[in-house]
Amino acid sequence: MHDVTDPNTWGPAIDEAVNTVSRGGLLVLPTDTVYGIGADAFDAEAVAALLAAKGRGRQMPPPVLIPDVRTLDGLATEVLDDARKLAEAFWPGGLTIILQAQPSLQWDLGETHGTVALRMPDHPAALALLRRTGPLAVSSANATGHPAALEVGDAQAQLGDAVTVYLDGGDAPGGVASTIVDATGEQLRVVRQGAITLEALNEVAPVRGVDEPADEPSDATTDEPSDGSTGTTDASTPDRTEEQGSAPAEESAG
Repeated sequence: MHDVTDPNTWGPAIDEAVNTVSRGGLLVLPTDTVYGIGADAFDAEAVAALLAAKGRGRQMPPPVLIPDVRTLDGLATEVLDDARKLAEAFWPGGLTIILQAQPSLQWDLGETHGTVALRMPDHPAALALLRRTGPLAVSSANATGHPAALEVGDAQAQLGDAVTVYLDGGDAPGGVASTIVDATGEQLRVVRQGAITLEALNEVAPVRGVDEPADEPSDATTDEPSDGSTGTTDASTPDRTEEQGSAPAEESAG
């Protein structure tokens, strides 16, 4: 376990975490919401190991944490202006945005149906790490069905030796799941309410609430998935409401 509470002394810990990621290992890191378990987003075996450590299948792909708003365009395509406004307003912070993934990306996060959930965390140690590693697949640092870890000891108790490096940033400052907005359709829609309120989102761009119907249903299909997990009507995005958390039991750290 490595302390990353002080930028003046966390250098060796960040170095070891970077080396772990480059070797395909798993690490636990603090974020502004809860602790996350992370892996190189472009290493399919590492991502599979992350899901296995949590006891989760490919149908629940992890979100991806990024170090800078500018990274968005390298990972996502067809980004709506309103989605971009939300990212610029609330990143770094507790907002996860589901977008269409760049089709040329060589990665395998699971059954994403061509989408990716992105977030820039508001935590200095997490950002310092991400600037070194690049995008990380990060899910909540807990076994599926158990409470999200708010301190590193909670994560270690649940994940044990499956994780190579544990970064201790003290108590998680947020403790509340990120808000998830689906931006893959014509209208932005909250699929999980969390740290950012619907009112705050709508001050920046029009976003539908979880239970609000679409203004004009698509002619192609009128039924949303029964779990209401995506903002699209053709199930083009995976169900991330469990993967990315329903506070307080589950949180994506993404």
